[in-house]
Amino acid sequence: MGSYNKLDRDFLQRESNFLRNMGIGFHINKNNTVSGLEEKVLQFGEGNFLRAFMDSFIDKLNIKGFFNGRIAIVQPIPQGMANELNAQGCCYTVVLRGLEGGKPVASKQIVTSINRVINPYTDFDTYVETMKNPQLRYIISNTTEAGIAYLETDKLCDRPPASFPGKVTALLYERYKHFGGDMAKGFIFLPCELIDNSGDTLKEVVLCYASKWKLPDDFITWVDKANYFANTLVDRIVTGYPRDEAGVFEAELGYKDDMLVTGEIFHFFAIEAPVNVLQEIESDMPFKNAGLNVVLTSDVTSYKMRKVRILNGSHTMSVLAARLAGIETVGEMMGDPLFIEYLKKGIYEEIIPTLDLDEEDLMSFAASVFDRFSNPHIKHYLLSIALNSVSKFKARVLPTIYDYYKKKDRLPDVLTFSFAALIAFYKTNEANDSPEVLEFFNAQWQQATSETCDFSAIVSATCAHAAFWDTDLNKLPGFAHKAAGYLQSIQTVGVAESLKRLLLR
Repeated sequence: MGSYNKLDRDFLQRESNFLRNMGIGFHINKNNTVSGLEEKVLQFGEGNFLRAFMDSFIDKLNIKGFFNGRIAIVQPIPQGMANELNAQGCCYTVVLRGLEGGKPVASKQIVTSINRVINPYTDFDTYVETMKNPQLRYIISNTTEAGIAYLETDKLCDRPPASFPGKVTALLYERYKHFGGDMAKGFIFLPCELIDNSGDTLKEVVLCYASKWKLPDDFITWVDKANYFANTLVDRIVTGYPRDEAGVFEAELGYKDDMLVTGEIFHFFAIEAPVNVLQEIESDMPFKNAGLNVVLTSDVTSYKMRKVRILNGSHTMSVLAARLAGIETVGEMMGDPLFIEYLKKGIYEEIIPTLDLDEEDLMSFAASVFDRFSNPHIKHYLLSIALNSVSKFKARVLPTIYDYYKKKDRLPDVLTFSFAALIAFYKTNEANDSPEVLEFFNAQWQQATSETCDFSAIVSATCAHAAFWDTDLNKLPGFAHKAAGYLQSIQTVGVAESLKRLLLR
């Protein structure tokens, strides 16, 4: 690490003095870590996202004197960053950059909330010992979308089981035995994996392991009654270690940080749980008092819909048309006045009117979307976002089209245009989707020639393909006809001219 340890220790000493003045008993121990606070959180995953999200949040709570607890991280797979983080005393820098109200903003935070990182594959006994800590109350995770899954080969005797839920089941059993089934020694789980109903899914798989491993009925009852598995919604783009800017950051910060992580300023976290659990979380971690955009709710559905319809939906409705226009990144798209108007019309006139949510909240979230899309520090390639666009359109855009039609008794112009742009995009060799999807569109476009192209037939066949949409879109009055007109325009005069005509209506 070169001179990093000295710089790190100097920083920690200043941080220690500051926190001590705040009434928090930190001190620097001999191996250069901050100690003095109990481990209250066990975290599965040491990757960039959690370190720039939850670990950063807990650090801010500690600085405000609210949580007064630290994190023990478990490296969830054999290859990870336990050694690298431990070598830095589990301290690292988070740099956030972006736009707020169209103006550039940036922040730097040196996170000291992590106490240690444990590799269960090389130090299994220490890993198991964590379960005997009576102060441990929260389990956080981000093990990727595929992490919460059942693995048939997992066994209780494995050191450790391979899957994340298998690890959790085994550790819960250790805690259950150690505390004699004490109902006060369960956990609140905050799984941050990007799947719907992450907490419900994790609990289901844990109970499946408990049953498969023939663990006692009393233990299964303890898992069910003494623990709560919250569903969550997380939102922050984390870009990770800035390899292309490493030298610039080292010069600006005055030290080298191999664990530095960058991301966007925007963040949002929603936790869904019963009132009594939310009250405990609010008491332990008053996120709002620390200036964090965290919502505790009994139903996260409306926040999911807001994100999927406005953020994800506007991505899907715009990127294919933008790529057809020769644009490469979201940032470049946001520099094109034509696409700015296209997005504004789609979001403010077509998506937001279908959402029965607080109008002020919707407008604020929409404004944040424009800031996020325009963030010069995040280079989002349109082709990356365009991956699997058929399934994305079905989930993110199609429900809004139906809701708009129900409310207005007419079709939305921009969203219908985006369907035509999708069909046109799948004519190109840049489309990336499942073989079945690509084969379908290839067959449709092979039937057409530049001289004789029946756009109505292509659109009608696409609409009728229920394997894509779970319905026949031809049944939506006027949709196929309107989309066919847009498709013909895209193919004959191009996207830019088609958009001009659309926006001038």
